Amino acid sequence: MGLRMNRYIKTALLAGAAWSALATMAAAQDAPPPTAEAADVGDVIVTARRRDEALKDVPISVSALGAERLEETGATDITALQQQTPNATVQVARGSNSTLISFIRGVGQQDPLWGFEPGVGLYIDDVYVARPQGAVLDIFDIERIEVLRGPQGSLYGRNTVGGAIKYVTSRLSQDPELTLRGAYGSYNQIDLLASGSVPLADNFRVGGAVASYQRDGFGQNLNTGAEHYDKDVLAGRLSAEWEPRDDMSIRLAYDRVEDDSNPRHGHREVAGATPAGAVLPGVYDTNAGIGDDNSVMTQGASATLQLDLNDHWTFKSITAWREGETDTVIDFDNTPAPTLDIPAYYADDQLTQEFQFLFDYDRIQGVAGFFYLDGHAEGAFDTILGAAGFVIGTAGSVDTESWAGFADVNLDLTERLHLGLGVRYTLDDKQGTVFRANYAGATRSPLLGGAPRAPTLVRTDYTNEKDFSQFTPRVALSFDLSDDVTTYASYSQGFKSGGFDMRGDAILTPDTVDGYDPETVDSWEIGLKGALDRLTFAASVFYNEYQDQQVTTQVPAGAGIASFVDNVGQSTLSGAEFEGSLVLTDNLTANLAVGYLEAGFDEFIRYNLATAAYEDISDLVVLQNAPEWTGYFGLTWRGDVAGGELAVTPSVSYRGDSSMFEFPNPILDQQAYSLVDLSVVWTDPTDRYTLGLHGKNLTDETYRVGGYNFPGAFFDNSIIGFYGPPRTVTASLQVKF
Repeated sequence: MGLRMNRYIKTALLAGAAWSALATMAAAQDAPPPTAEAADVGDVIVTARRRDEALKDVPISVSALGAERLEETGATDITALQQQTPNATVQVARGSNSTLISFIRGVGQQDPLWGFEPGVGLYIDDVYVARPQGAVLDIFDIERIEVLRGPQGSLYGRNTVGGAIKYVTSRLSQDPELTLRGAYGSYNQIDLLASGSVPLADNFRVGGAVASYQRDGFGQNLNTGAEHYDKDVLAGRLSAEWEPRDDMSIRLAYDRVEDDSNPRHGHREVAGATPAGAVLPGVYDTNAGIGDDNSVMTQGASATLQLDLNDHWTFKSITAWREGETDTVIDFDNTPAPTLDIPAYYADDQLTQEFQFLFDYDRIQGVAGFFYLDGHAEGAFDTILGAAGFVIGTAGSVDTESWAGFADVNLDLTERLHLGLGVRYTLDDKQGTVFRANYAGATRSPLLGGAPRAPTLVRTDYTNEKDFSQFTPRVALSFDLSDDVTTYASYSQGFKSGGFDMRGDAILTPDTVDGYDPETVDSWEIGLKGALDRLTFAASVFYNEYQDQQVTTQVPAGAGIASFVDNVGQSTLSGAEFEGSLVLTDNLTANLAVGYLEAGFDEFIRYNLATAAYEDISDLVVLQNAPEWTGYFGLTWRGDVAGGELAVTPSVSYRGDSSMFEFPNPILDQQAYSLVDLSVVWTDPTDRYTLGLHGKNLTDETYRVGGYNFPGAFFDNSIIGFYGPPRTVTASLQVKF
């Protein structure tokens, strides 16, 4: 109780500081408007509330990074959001090249296994991407990326308990366009991009983009000679836009990503029992013996229809289909022997349909609609245990049908006072099938193409079905202190659906057949955003109560592995955020983002394998991926050089101490670190040619982004870490026709 009271007090102090700053800003509301050189927050348009609005008017914490900002900072894929967004974790998942793991304000999901739901929703335009495989999207042909912080349950629904990331692609030009871009960099990096569009009629345009990303590995598989941490990605996008009438528009889009990079086996952090299990000096090197085959494919198509019914009402329909396939291997022991080898495959598909009715009257605006999802995810993996002489084969699937109705309304109570009300009702129907069995012989099981043989012990074999439903409300009160500054206070709730543990062991944990329940986050927030003279800014203070929290853990259990997906209880998360851009001179602009987060478990109920009883161990655990401080500072100098415009952007990002798992581990947990980058971009006077030089992680900082922890003789102390990129330098040339 004392710890929780301390959090309340600290949050109250933060809120008091914010409101003190608010009073100061309010007193300055009659100050001169922003200078011409300052970026006006009112000019930044976002779709956080499913409609085009000025960023200043949205009572939500939103980071909006446009294409120009991403180019000037040398961002290559959406993991760059972690550096520039406060209180955000956006990383490549452990043991993968293109699987996305996201946390916002300490809320997310690290486990990408089929059947587990993410805690941060990803959207390509307005299409929800249900699975994280292939979701580390490379940045090309985009308009902007929005990061919505805090639960977005009313507008975006299930699985946005932490927030949402919106990847907004570029619209097609009315004029013929062609852009070619090439880049060469460290580790023989070769990136090639072509994008363009052509009008076939006054009201019909087609376009597309194709990108190839190739790079040698940061390290090597010393056992097989293969590259390790390499990149081999081919991505493409096609679209067509048609306006058959003045009041109607139709957009068709298709995208596909193929990732044939070699698998990432990690780096052994402690020595094993044999010389092959030594800790290698290069953190990107491995001695893995399971192989170097890896393939990830994701693709999707969508059709968006927008019809203006009259001056006040607009109808929008978004129909989308997506699917993905993954064949991969991870060598947990990092040795040639099959001590702890994990071959796996994943497959998924989804069909979504959303109808929106948008309305805009003099004093009331909003959207109401209906959402439907029909999804299937399946997979299988082996746990090959050479020391024990057998393999544990696991396979299963989960089918999901989700229905939701929602409405979000903004009422202008006065010229300056606005009330936002939102609600969503979601109903999920899930059917899960889980099979887990022991097979003799430390080779692949029949589930993954191994020699046909009967199991020696069936550990789990069930099919179960559960329904989950939830109302998720939102209320926000905002007040325009001036034409340029707005303050708001809000309450919102989000929920993540329940389900079934796809690797659950019914012998070790009998309750696994009952599945697990949804989790919810209740969030209170106050904020201030706007523009004052040369400063544009957004600040917020938040307090979250995280209930029925789902935690995924795998732990050694004799010669096997026990999996837990538990509703462990609840935690409290509070903090503050600030983002700002300050024009220091006519040529120099500073960008700053700071996040503070205090997070702790109030209750953590865990099943004790030894006593076969549940117990509260909240004093032994922490929240993963929840550093206390995150920060970013960058300077951009722009000036005329050689007849064109030169932009020079040095920057530094900071991430505090963080834990890889709920159970602290001094071997794997990452200490605080900073990344230093420098980008130089020159554009000729006609805006046709652009030259870029981008240095990333210039101090060559070594830092972990993931890990696995399987100590013990049966696993040869398989404790492995996965690392972020080393220092790289890339030169690029872009030509527009």
